[in-house]
Formats: sequence, C-alpha cells, structure tokens
Amino acid sequence: MYLSRIFNSLYVSMQEEHLTEILDLNEKTQEYGLVLTLKDVQCMIAARSQVLYGYGRVELGIEVTKEFIEEFSKSSFIQQENYVDALNELHEIFYYLKNETEDKIGDMKLVHKMKEVFENDCEGSLDLLKSRLEEYAEEFRRQLMKESFLEGEDENWDLKI
Repeated sequence: MYLSRIFNSLYVSMQEEHLTEILDLNEKTQEYGLVLTLKDVQCMIAARSQVLYGYGRVELGIEVTKEFIEEFSKSSFIQQENYVDALNELHEIFYYLKNETEDKIGDMKLVHKMKEVFENDCEGSLDLLKSRLEEYAEEFRRQLMKESFLEGEDENWDLKI
C-alpha cells in the first residue's frame, strides 16, 4: 500500500518536472513566434503517453520531446496554429520509426533525420514525412537483413572449412 503511494508521488513529481522543463523551452522558441501554454504541454504529454502506450513503449525521460521542440521550432513550416499538433504528430512518427527500425537508430540521430527530411524533401508536410520515413525504415530493415544474412553466411563458411 505504501509502495503504490511512493510510486504515485514519484510519478507526479516527475510529471511536474517535465512540464517545467518543456515550458522553460519557451524562452528559446518565442524568438520563432512559438510558445506552449501549460495546457498545450499537458495535452502534448498526454498525447505522447497514448502514443507510447499504443506502441508498447516506455520512456522515462523527455529528451526526445525537448529535441523536437528545439529543432522543429526553427522551421519556417511550423506556425503557432499548428505547433502542438505538429509536435504530437512528430511523436507518433518517431515512435513508429523506433519500432520499425528495432531501436537500432539512436534517438537524436532519428530526430535530426526527421528534421532534415521534413525541411528538405517534404517542405513541411507531416504526411509526406511519415511516408518518406516509412520508406527509410523499410530500406533500413532491408540493410539489417542483408547484414544479418552476410554475417550468417560468413559463419557457415567458417564451419565448412
């Protein structure tokens, strides 16, 4: 009984810390005309939690969320009107890709890849971003299979000698 209270207390404390960390980023993003309200952040964290649950993932930190805010706030394609929705969709795409690539790509590398494709190939279209990155994930899996096959082939070759 006491253990559940302790965990609940830790969870609430961690959530409050996450809210503060994200709201503090407004100092950086307001120069781009983007500001998150407390309600925006609460909705975004709730949406992120649903995405994580939907993909069967657990994330204790919010480094990815903070990186999205820092990187994508610089984009001329992100406006205040679509800011929260864009961040929510970026979470969806990110965790989908983490699953599709079997966590073989580092978080920050994937965030930067998403930003690069978003800016250069997709010109701000999140639908196109998801489509392009699905192709990227498919190619990535193909490469993993090829490497795995070649490693297995080498092992079999050694056994034949």
